[in-house]
Amino acid sequence: MDRSSLTDLLQKFSLQGRDLLRRHVPFIAAGAAGPARSRVETLCDMARDLISNRGEASGVAIASDLLRLYEAASEADRAGFFAVLAQGFNPDRPALLSAWAKFQAQGWSAYPDLASAIEAPRQELFRRLNLAPGGTAALVRMRADLLAMRDLPGAALVEADLAHLLQSWFNRGFLTMRVINWSSPASLLERVIRYEAVHDIRDWNDLRSRLDPSDRRCYAFFHPAIPDDPLIFVEVALTNGVPDSIQNLLAADRVPSQGADATTAVFYSISNCQPGLRGISFGHFLIKQVATDLKREIPGLERFVTLSPIPGFMKWLRAHDRALAGEESDHIEACRDQLIACALRYFLESKDEEGRPIDPVARFHLGNGARLEQLNWMADSSEKGLRQSAGMMVNYLYDLPAIEELHERFANRGSIAIGRPFRQLISKLEPDYGKMMERQE
Repeated sequence: MDRSSLTDLLQKFSLQGRDLLRRHVPFIAAGAAGPARSRVETLCDMARDLISNRGEASGVAIASDLLRLYEAASEADRAGFFAVLAQGFNPDRPALLSAWAKFQAQGWSAYPDLASAIEAPRQELFRRLNLAPGGTAALVRMRADLLAMRDLPGAALVEADLAHLLQSWFNRGFLTMRVINWSSPASLLERVIRYEAVHDIRDWNDLRSRLDPSDRRCYAFFHPAIPDDPLIFVEVALTNGVPDSIQNLLAADRVPSQGADATTAVFYSISNCQPGLRGISFGHFLIKQVATDLKREIPGLERFVTLSPIPGFMKWLRAHDRALAGEESDHIEACRDQLIACALRYFLESKDEEGRPIDPVARFHLGNGARLEQLNWMADSSEKGLRQSAGMMVNYLYDLPAIEELHERFANRGSIAIGRPFRQLISKLEPDYGKMMERQE
């Protein structure tokens, strides 16, 4: 049975269940939230009915109607619904304490009962909502709402339970990688334009220049429950050297080269498409699979690098050297060496509370097993590039045989792998730091 037939079957199943339910549950009929009941109360009653219901057809119908009502709800009503899920859909405390006492007395043989008792009923609610046609996509959107409301009491608790399930539903085993090119459906190409998060796509001609030439590629991960909407995509340029400027790489008047003759694959834009999947990482799987597939397609490829933004640099600089940050906009060339030296310290010294690089892009690529290879001055002279990184960009290099070792070193010791061009820059502008690094090796 193909996907279309399965979807039709689920919808018919839902309609049959809804017809059955309307004879018994008035609030599921059209105009669900009657004048005497609030939308929040209706949503919560439907959630309780869904958890307690044992019939498959009626369960799918309730799930479908609940999601439909939720989609039509205001932000305030959604927040009210989440507040009830946080307060009224927790594990049963007496049952949990009883299961814990049994576990303490009997050990691991009692673990299944403890695991069952500790799970919040809202997790079962989410599982049943996922059975509705379009349920997975609706739950991804619901988590996006929760992430936007995390400061509200209880929202983080509900979000954590939903994220736990999405981690399982969106693991690498369920994802498929597809090529996006100029022949892809127009609806998919429109999404690429809309989702591009690093370098804006100006128009259809700009999009074509990124997808159509022989030295350009685009790959995306898809999930079978959301087959027409990408989860993440990466744009690749095939070159003969490590690029040091996004302007040159994306120039409208550039002359495309023969991709089959390239020596370097450049990952110049990685865009996450679903806000509701934030923190559920599969970008590293995408990069590694793309690199493997490209190497198989073009055996002459010698290097796999990025040309990446430094999104947190200027924010960090304003906090550490306000005077230099203030001069940057008017006298950027005069401050070149100072700004580069600050960028070096930003990469090597600035850490978050967990001791990881504070820059999110650095954290992503170094955590994947890449190394800091090259810092590029005035690599992005766009307004956005100047605003976030004084125009600088960085190349991370993926040395395929060393990826796992570098990943382990970073994950276990916080060790940052550094390539020769980056080291040379450190020795030139931060000699004391360079000597310290030499002594540590």
